[in-house]
Amino acid sequence: MSEKARKLFEALDLDHNGTLTRAEVIIALRTKGPSLAASGDLPFWAVGDENASSALFDAADQNGDEELTLEEFAAVVDRRFGWH
Repeated sequence: MSEKARKLFEALDLDHNGTLTRAEVIIALRTKGPSLAASGDLPFWAVGDENASSALFDAADQNGDEELTLEEFAAVVDRRFGWH
């Protein structure tokens, strides 16, 4: 798991409970996405609309429990964003 994935997960975890919900991912990427991209913590092309954020959540939610752990999240973003 990359340090970038861990840092992004922490930025998106709005309630700081150690998991991400679909709403957190959508809201956080909408509100924090541009500044995360500007600081290099998120590719600019990854700052998408609600549908793109929801699709990212679906791709990462491997067990279908509607919550993302750091491990689930990192497995997808490391691969998708080219972070190794």
